[in-house]
Amino acid sequence: MNQDYIKPDNWSVIEEGFNADCVKSSESLFSIGNGAMGQRANFEEQYSGPTFQGSYIAGVYYPDKTRVGWWKNGYPEYFAKVLNAPNWIGINVSVNGEQLDLHTCKAVDNFRRELNMRAGWLSRSFKATLQNSVVIEVEAKRFLSLELDEVGAIEYSVKPISTDVEVVFQPYLDSGITNEDTNWDDKFWDTLKVCNENNQAFIEAKTMKTEFHTCTFMESEVFVNGTAVAIKPLIESGANSISFSYSNQVKQGETYTINKFGGYVVDTNHDKNKLISAAKSVLNLATEKGFDALLEEQKQAWERIWSMSDISISGDVKAQQGIRFNIFQLNQTYLGKDSRLNIGPKGFTGEKYGGSTYWDTEAYCIPFYMATKDQNVARSLLEYRYNHLEKAIENAAKLGFTNGAALYPMVTMNGEECHNEWEITFEEIHRNGAIAFAIFNYYRYTGDYSYIPEKGLEVLIGIARFWQQRATVSSAKNKYVILGVTGPNEYENNVNNNFYTNYLAQWCINYALENISKIESEYPSDFARIMNKVNLEKAELSKWKAVAENMYFPFSEEKQIYLQQDGFLDKELITVDHLEKAQRPINQKWSWDRILRSPYIKQADTLQGFYFFEDQFSNEELERHFDFYEPFTVHESSLSPCVHSIQAAKLDRMEQAYTFYLRTSRLDLDDYNNEVHEGLHITSMAGTWMSIVEGFGGMRVKDDMLSFTPKIPKEWDEYSFKVNFRNHILKVNVNQSGAKFELEGDSDLQILVNNSPVTISRNSLLTV
Repeated sequence: MNQDYIKPDNWSVIEEGFNADCVKSSESLFSIGNGAMGQRANFEEQYSGPTFQGSYIAGVYYPDKTRVGWWKNGYPEYFAKVLNAPNWIGINVSVNGEQLDLHTCKAVDNFRRELNMRAGWLSRSFKATLQNSVVIEVEAKRFLSLELDEVGAIEYSVKPISTDVEVVFQPYLDSGITNEDTNWDDKFWDTLKVCNENNQAFIEAKTMKTEFHTCTFMESEVFVNGTAVAIKPLIESGANSISFSYSNQVKQGETYTINKFGGYVVDTNHDKNKLISAAKSVLNLATEKGFDALLEEQKQAWERIWSMSDISISGDVKAQQGIRFNIFQLNQTYLGKDSRLNIGPKGFTGEKYGGSTYWDTEAYCIPFYMATKDQNVARSLLEYRYNHLEKAIENAAKLGFTNGAALYPMVTMNGEECHNEWEITFEEIHRNGAIAFAIFNYYRYTGDYSYIPEKGLEVLIGIARFWQQRATVSSAKNKYVILGVTGPNEYENNVNNNFYTNYLAQWCINYALENISKIESEYPSDFARIMNKVNLEKAELSKWKAVAENMYFPFSEEKQIYLQQDGFLDKELITVDHLEKAQRPINQKWSWDRILRSPYIKQADTLQGFYFFEDQFSNEELERHFDFYEPFTVHESSLSPCVHSIQAAKLDRMEQAYTFYLRTSRLDLDDYNNEVHEGLHITSMAGTWMSIVEGFGGMRVKDDMLSFTPKIPKEWDEYSFKVNFRNHILKVNVNQSGAKFELEGDSDLQILVNNSPVTISRNSLLTV
């Protein structure tokens, strides 16, 4: 834990007291989004202190030319940047000619910021003493509409409390923005048009290279004590900006308010030649409804989301706040409305990593979306990868693979690899396995096999072809080996025979073979279409089988464990508990050379395989591997604590499971890895959901049924969650005495509880 200033609360994230050192962290933690756009919690008014300005539009990116110290053949030509979009939230505020700026105020008192997760809005209030000694009170509230997802709304009020003053609100649009993350300090945006009409303003701009056309827009209205006042604004327009100034004499104790509506329309959804017209239409809808009505719609929209996705915890406010924060941010990032989009690792909260899609989606996020939304949302995420299959084949061809072998990118926006670290781009090939596993996981959970003959089998074949070609025969071992890889533990590069990678390769080939056989016998027309398309012959299948049947796995007879990779036991095996706190996190304190020579594991690696394929290992095997590897794990990946929490719960180590749960659920709130100022860890937040549902709830799919082995930490009185399983809504409630299951739906549901079958009648409650 590196910070502890967020106030515990069941439904809100709250900061009290202004601390300039926390501004960047809070800009991340209080971020808002609606699936189509999002923004860091930057102040509306000017702030001259250190800040990370960021507003983002889903799917809009820039291909920044790759920058590396030494070029290697096969490097992606560009690293896709998440773009800081034109700024529409800005409202300069001056009082008697003095600019409001919390960095330069004489005093800032009663500062309070709240992210209300239940209703989906962000608020801020404070009392400021300006350099001219005028004292004012400020209240601001804003949200990004879920119903009109191209629109955001701001209500900003100033009340002078020391004297009568002149207040000027200057709402503006600005396309002259820069990215925090850039390789060459390129110009990412080209402003095409700045204009206004009546009380509305517009900036048309396009991204360089990718040429996404956007229109950023705004319209404002001002009030005194809640009554609208007609003030003709002073309009200032430049090459990249436009502002309207509303000046008013405000008496001591009066409240002067501006309501600002703004947002983006994009040519991915509208004719690029009619963007201003589209912006006018959405602005007219927003202003006709008004701030209060839009806010009420926002509350209702979030109520519908929470009715299905909420996890309730009694007796532990920090644990409750943590899980709701994670669920809230996941829903702010991706709602499944647009199959062209995916779940970026920073969502709408920062620019680090670039790209919008990692293997995190398949490994961690799909279970959350399958269980808390309609299965079509998860299916859309699978189709996203199918739509990128040709690019995956191109990616593999660039590295020398042939015959339709597919290597899905580690990082992508459009299916093309855009990650520029060689040990990731060339070697972290286990991501291919997560794509295949997600297809299996989707069918296992939803029972919807139709996706595989329609689209999924083509993906499985491309992946199997890659693994068959990537494996080589070792004459010394008389086995197939996979050399020069990086596993999930990125603190080991260019290793041979990473257990997780080899195991995934074997499983992927076998799963592809299994489905080829099934589709041949049960879906002959699909089989004929697919075989003709991919040109797959029986002789090739024999090569696949040879690789799968003779895959090598490093194993220690002495310790009776699979080794993370060849030579792991040659390391100086000093466990993490011997590391001084001052040395953590090691990725910020140590040289990369020292990290690579150490035994320290960034995240679940061998244990990731045990998580995916737990049915293929005994509890005794899991325990041996957990006891060996976890003591070397520094958990400096956000994806690590959740897997360990699930496995600790499975091993009945509830104290350890609870500790890992707190770490994953409050990873950002408490800034465990000292990096929250860069943005939140969105994709790992789905792992927090899994740590409760799969960890403490013990939810699995066994014998084509939902299965539960409910457990509860001693710190909790009770917890509950809902899952949508094959159109049955099942509510699970666990307390210190036992568990209750309540079913919504049109038919009964048979489940396993502690490995015993029970039947729940529709619209009834079962206590066990």
